[in-house]
This record gives sequence, structure tokens and C-alpha cells, in this order.
Amino acid sequence: MSPTTFRRDVEGLRAVAVLLVVLGHAGVPYVTGGYVGVDVFFVISGFLITSLLLREAAGTGRISLRRFYARRALRLLPMAALVLVTTLLAARAWLPAIRIGDLARDALAAAGYVANLRFAAIGTDYLNADAPPSPFQHFWSLAVEEQFYLLWPLLLMLPGRKWIISAAIVLSLGASVAITGQSAYFGPHTRIWELGAGALLAMVADRIHLGQSARSVLGAAGLAAILGAACGFGELSPYPGWRAIVPVAGALALLCGRLRPLEAGPLQAVGRLSYGWYLWHWPVLLIGPAALGVEPSLPLGLALAAGSLGLAWVTYHLVEDPVRRHAGMRRRPVRALGLGAGLSGAVAAVAVTIALLPHPVPAGAAARDLPTAMAHAMDPYPVVARALATGLRLRELPANLTPTLTRVNADKAQVWADGCHVEIPVTAAPPGCVYGDPSGTSTVVLFGDSHAAQWFPAIEQLAIEHRWRLISLTKSSCSAADLRLWHDGLHREYTECAAFHDAVIARIRELRPSLVVIGSSFNYRPAETTTGEADTTGEADTTGEAEQWRDGWGRTFRDVQAAGARVAIFADTPYLGGERVPVCLSRRAEERRIDRCAKSVSAALRGPVQRQVVLGYADPRVTVINPVPWLCDETRCPPIVGNVLVYRDSNHLTTTFARTMAPLVDAVLPPVE
Repeated sequence: MSPTTFRRDVEGLRAVAVLLVVLGHAGVPYVTGGYVGVDVFFVISGFLITSLLLREAAGTGRISLRRFYARRALRLLPMAALVLVTTLLAARAWLPAIRIGDLARDALAAAGYVANLRFAAIGTDYLNADAPPSPFQHFWSLAVEEQFYLLWPLLLMLPGRKWIISAAIVLSLGASVAITGQSAYFGPHTRIWELGAGALLAMVADRIHLGQSARSVLGAAGLAAILGAACGFGELSPYPGWRAIVPVAGALALLCGRLRPLEAGPLQAVGRLSYGWYLWHWPVLLIGPAALGVEPSLPLGLALAAGSLGLAWVTYHLVEDPVRRHAGMRRRPVRALGLGAGLSGAVAAVAVTIALLPHPVPAGAAARDLPTAMAHAMDPYPVVARALATGLRLRELPANLTPTLTRVNADKAQVWADGCHVEIPVTAAPPGCVYGDPSGTSTVVLFGDSHAAQWFPAIEQLAIEHRWRLISLTKSSCSAADLRLWHDGLHREYTECAAFHDAVIARIRELRPSLVVIGSSFNYRPAETTTGEADTTGEADTTGEAEQWRDGWGRTFRDVQAAGARVAIFADTPYLGGERVPVCLSRRAEERRIDRCAKSVSAALRGPVQRQVVLGYADPRVTVINPVPWLCDETRCPPIVGNVLVYRDSNHLTTTFARTMAPLVDAVLPPVE
């Protein structure tokens, strides 16, 4: 088998890949693993690019890097620039104003072909876990390919290149299996093996000789593997990891098998439009419902997907194909490279301009300044009660909202910036992390997960006022209860949390603190009774679960008390839904109905079993703090209290609100000696 300049079956395979991606993104049932189409694209790219370079080397005796990069620029950049600019303008028109700054940065990263690195970094930020997807997110795969193109021609010039490529494939696949997760999904180091597999096939293709029947069987098996992965994998499948081997092997088998049905006319038409369709479909699916003023649905998703195919057809004939075939550009690589640089610069200019253009969110009258009122109040409880009542009546944003919607992403506790709040992989309590008065004679420890860290600003303020030595020991998604937990994102028992818990208890024994303040989300499930799927029947064994939580918290409290410390624990704060509160407020502010971002108490309070256990814990040596009355009345929980924005996302308090509540926290904490 020898690679040729054009293969109809490869064009058909492109069509299969893009159809899987688009149908999966449109929400079509049974195509929940449609993202495997990207893996197929990677294999095709590695195969075709390497075939092209090998033919050039065989025909001319050398590889012209200038011509190679010029061809890539003509092929990819004009369409990419058009989609980026159009998407920026559409986002400016129809998406919430507070997202525009982040989206402009996404577009800049996409224009510079480092979008995968940006989204990998964002994906490992726990406080961005509930952020809405970016309409530029699909550019991550193009970034991986461009990073591959940057180095691959140089690698092919080296002696022993097959061994080098084979080693790179093994190392990259090993990394993919070892660190599967959000950063692994976008990382070039965990994806290069897929392009490398296609490249390696191109290098040995002329040595593969198969009969027609063998090719048919191999091709059919490859197609079955790809379709099986697309239908069998889903959003909860850890990916890429070993699972990516299935679509990659399927794509390799199809490239060897040359399956005739892939040469069908409709697949050829879709294959020609696959690049443009891939670029257009995602922003159309994300921005389309907002532009139309309707909620997303499967019929709408299919209609928008079809519309994006129409866009791909138009721009293929007006932009993609004419530029790619432009004789002057093809003859003079410098012109093509200059065009590419100019287009990237134009995207950057549009992104910066849009980010800087004012897009104010409508606001009403100013509300009474809650932080000032709390700082001067003799009794803070009535002040909070009045501010809460004000928040529940609001239909417009207060003109003096603090923090503002545009600055809320930066409003997070100092422990995140200092690395003292650790993320999922960390198993040991970090050293240091001393706040308040480092030379204070009384030591206070803050222990728990991100719902403990959200109270850090209040505890830190009290530590400064009372000259406590404050030590922060918190970890994302890790309850302070001494209990084996299930982690939905990892799809397994959260062993890292258990190790961290043991390290923190050992640290507390060394510190001998006067007080340990504990905070915890109640949105956890014990590993012993979890198989990986949440119970949706309402028939869970709550009695058994309650006993597990009672025992787990009891062990933690006793370990802390054995170190000579008193214990205070915050019950969990409300969750205001799947949408980030600032995004909801920005969207509803246009309608002057921000009250629709509030949630009922029954919907906002997660983990009723854990809440009952903690609030009912009968030990006079354990102080239980219930902050819900500071955040909700008897029926509803507003997103704004007074003039203070309460939540930075869907469930974490802003630093401003937590610090404002310091007088209330001070009133309920046990004495520190």
C-alpha cells in the first residue's frame, strides 16, 4: 500500500469524523462519545502530512520548511481567522457582557494556536469548574495540530526517525493513560501519539500489501471501532487515556483498509466541508440559542448544526478553496506566510478592541453599603437581616454592587493565589500557609475543602484583629470528615483526599492549636456505597449513609480534640444552580429581573443527610455554625445581599461577602485561648 496525493476514502473518513463531533455536540442520543472524531482527525492529519513530506523529500531530496509552513498557513488560517472574528462579534452581541474579556483572551489564544494550553490551565482551576464552555474551545485541537506541524518536519530530517517517533508515541500514550483528566484532554503531550500513529503508518505504508478481502475486513473493523467508541463512550468516560486507543486503532485500520463505502458521493461532499463545518458548528451551537432568545434543545441543535454546514459550504467556495488554490500565494511562500501573520494580527486587534469596548450592564439605584454598615454596627444581626430583605426585593443590579460582575473572577481568597488551597492530585498538607499574626500565641487552623476556604477572608480578618496565628489547610472536593469518598470527576474513590486528611491530622497534632475551624460542602457521596452512578430513584439508604457521616465526622472531631483544640464547623452554604451567578445576573440585568437568579431554599441546600448529621451533632465541645440565615430567608436565597454579590460562581462565596460576615462569625466562634 502506498499513499497517494488524494484518497477518496480518506475524504470520507473526514466526513465520518466531523459528523460524529457535530452530532455529539448537538446532543444527539447514543452519540455521547462523538468527541472521538477529533482523535480520527489527528490520525488522518499525521498520516497525510507525513505522506506529503516524505513525497517531497523523495522527489526533491529535501524538505522545504518555508513551503510547508506556507501551505499550512493557506490551508488553515483564512477560515480560522474568519470564524474567530465572526464569533467574537456574535459573542459581543449576544453573550453576557461579563464574559467578553475572557472570550477575547480565548480568541487570542486560538489565533496564536495555544488554545489547548489555555483551556488546559482553565480546566485545572477548581473555581472555574462550573464555567460555561467557550465558543472558541474547539480550537484546542487545531492548536495541537499546529504544534505538531511546527516540530514534525524537523523530526523527519533526523536519522533514526522511526525509532524516535516510536518512542514519542509510547511516551505520549503512557502520559495519556497516567494523567487522564482535563489537562490531559487538551495537552499536546497526551495527544501527539495519535498524530504520531498516523505518521508512523505513512512511513511504513509502502510495505503493507493486503488483498481486497483483507482490506474490506480491516476497514469494516476499523469503522466499527470508531462508531462503537462514539456510541459507547460518554461525558463521564475518563478520556483520552487507554480509551483513545479504540478510535485511533479504528482510524489506522481504515487508512490501511481503504473501505469503498467511504468513497460515496455524500461523504465526499461532507469531507470537503469538514474543516469549515468543524470551525463553524461549535460557536453556532453555543451562541445560536442566545441570539434566538430560546433555550437549547435537540431539534434546535440539529437545526443549528445544519445551518453551520450551510455556512461551511458558503465560506468554502468564497474563502477556503480560493485562497488555498491562489496561484500567486502558492508560488511565493513568503506571501502566504505574510498573509497568515496578517490574519492572526487582525484577529488579535479585533479581540483587544472588543475587550476594551465598554459594554455596561444595566443597573438601578445604589443600595445601602453593607460592609460599611456591618463594620459600624453594635449588633450585626439586624443589619444582615435588612440587607437580606433588600436583596430579595431587587430586580435591578445595585449601582454600587461589590464586587462588580466584571471583577468577580479576581475576587477569591488569598489562599488560592498563595498555593495554600491545593487541588485534587495533592496528597500532603502544604508547609507554611501562616496568616494573621505569625508570632501570635494562639493558633487557629482552617481545615476542609473549598467551602472551608471560602470562609478564609472572614477568619483571616478575625485572626488579624485578635492576633491569632492562622494556618490554612484546605483541598478541593475533600471533605474534612474521616470517610472514604467517591469522586465523580475521577470516577473512583478519592484516595488523594484520604491521604490529605491523614496529613492534616498529623499537622494539627504538631501545631496543638487552640481552635480548628472546619468547613465542608455537603455535596459528597461515601465510596463504600457508590458504584459511580448517582442515585436518581430517591430510594437511597439514607439511614446507612447518615450513620457513615456521623461516624466520619465523629472520628475527625475526636482527632482534633485529642490535639487539644476546640472545634467549630460551618454547615454548608447554598448552591444557586448550574449557571454561574454572575453570568445569570448579567443576563437577567438586561431584563431587569435579577430576582430570577434567586433559588428556593429547598433547591439550594444540597446534601440533606449530611446537613442533618452536622446540624444535629450532639457534642457540647463542637460548635456548629449554620450560615444559611445569613444567606436566605425562610423560602429563598438571593444572589445579592444588600449591595454585596454573594457568589463568585454557582456555590462559592465572594471574598467580599465572607469578609463582610466576619462580625457574625466572631460572635459564634468559641473563645480562643
